Amino acid sequence: MITVGFIGLGHMGHPMANNLLKAGYTLQVYDVLPQLTQALCDRGATLAPSIVAIAKEADVIITSVQTSEQVHDICMGEDGLFTHAQPDLLYIDCSSIDIKMSVLLHDQAKKFGIAMLDAPVSGGVAGATAAILTFMVGGSDIDFERGRPILETMGKKIVHAGPGGHGQAAKICNNLLLGISMIGVGEAFTLAEKLGLDQKKFFEISSNSSGQCWSMTNYCPVPDIVENVPANHHYQPGFMAKMMLKDLRLANHAAETVDAVIPLGTVAMELYELYVNQGFGEIDFSGIINLIAGKD
Repeated sequence: MITVGFIGLGHMGHPMANNLLKAGYTLQVYDVLPQLTQALCDRGATLAPSIVAIAKEADVIITSVQTSEQVHDICMGEDGLFTHAQPDLLYIDCSSIDIKMSVLLHDQAKKFGIAMLDAPVSGGVAGATAAILTFMVGGSDIDFERGRPILETMGKKIVHAGPGGHGQAAKICNNLLLGISMIGVGEAFTLAEKLGLDQKKFFEISSNSSGQCWSMTNYCPVPDIVENVPANHHYQPGFMAKMMLKDLRLANHAAETVDAVIPLGTVAMELYELYVNQGFGEIDFSGIINLIAGKD
C-alpha cells in the first residue's frame, strides 16, 4: 500500500487525512502543533517527527496549510520536502495560495524530479468530513491521473483545471464568486427583515426564484432555515472569515497582474477586512450578515 504523508492537520486537513486512513492508506502525519496529530495516531497513523522524516518515507505527500509562505517553507530549503524527497514523489498541495507561488513550486519540483499537483478544495469542513470535496487540480495529465485515486478518497468531484497553477486560479475565481454572493445573500435577508418579511418565507421564495444561489440554499447565513450550517451554531466554522479574506486578497492581487477589473471583488475584500478587523476572523464567513445587519 502507498505511504501517504500529510502535513497540516487543521480544520480541513484533519478530516481529509482521516478519510485516507479509512481507505486503508498507510499514513504519516505532521503538524507544527503536535496535539493536532493525536487523534489520527490513535486511529492508526504514524507521527512523523519532522518534515525531513516524512519526505524520506512517503510515496505521496499532501499539504493543507494556510499561506503561500508556509507552503514555500515546507517545500524549499535544506530541511524542505523537495531536498529530501524519495525519487518519483507525488506532491499534492491542497492549500489555497498565490498563483505565482504555485507555478514557482511546480518549476522547482520538476528540477528535483518530483511530480506536483496544485489541488485546492471547495466544500468546507462538512465536505471534508463527508469526503465530498471538490478538487480543482493543476498539473500534467500524467500526474493528474496518478493523483486521482487519492483525491477521490477525499472528494466526489475531481476536475483537472489545466497545467500547474490552474487549480489555484480556479479556486481563487470560485471563492471570489462565493464571497460576493454571500454578501449579496446577507444584504437581501437584512432588507427583507427590515421590510417585515418573514425570513423563512423569504427563503422559500428566493430559493425557488431567480435569486437562488449556493450561498442561499446550501449555506444560508440566517439561523434555523437550512440544516447543518454554521449559522445554526453561532457561526462556528465552517470556513473562517479570515480565510475568505485571504482568498479575496489573492483574487484582487491576481486581477492586478492581468489587468482585470473586479469592482465587486474589491468591495467584498474591504467588507471582510472590516469584519476581520472587528475581531471576527475565526468566525464563519457567513457571519458577514451580522456586519451588514449591524448586529454584534
